[in-house]
Amino acid sequence: MIRVLVQPSAIDVAAEFDLHDAGGHGASASFVGRVRGDDGLTELFLEHHPAMTEAGLGDLAHAAADRWHLSALTLIHRVGAMMPGETIVLVLASSPHRAEALSACAFLIDRLKTDVMLWKRETFADGASRWVEPREGDRGRAERWD
Repeated sequence: MIRVLVQPSAIDVAAEFDLHDAGGHGASASFVGRVRGDDGLTELFLEHHPAMTEAGLGDLAHAAADRWHLSALTLIHRVGAMMPGETIVLVLASSPHRAEALSACAFLIDRLKTDVMLWKRETFADGASRWVEPREGDRGRAERWD
């Protein structure tokens, strides 16, 4: 089972874990990404192109499921305005053995930063805002999976 969602609403992490784990998988790996509140950040806004973002996440999910023979995969990404501490992304990967689940989870986090159409704008307490540029380290981590 592969579930991919792009949504503006909050991610209910506990409910998603319960839904995902209902299959009795041998091993599950997870990643919960949250908005950092450092440097006076008050809001993170994720802009997206609905069709391209959903397609990009779906392509990554299917690539991971095929590469590691996953029994279940949940990939949920928020868009819109978020405050520090709110969940941006949730990845749940399950397989009969832990190595596959852990690798799939790491692959998805590394690749979605470079392969999916999402644009981040940060707003700070002093009113300043800026678009977040991709980091060189993100590209390097993504390339290790080629």
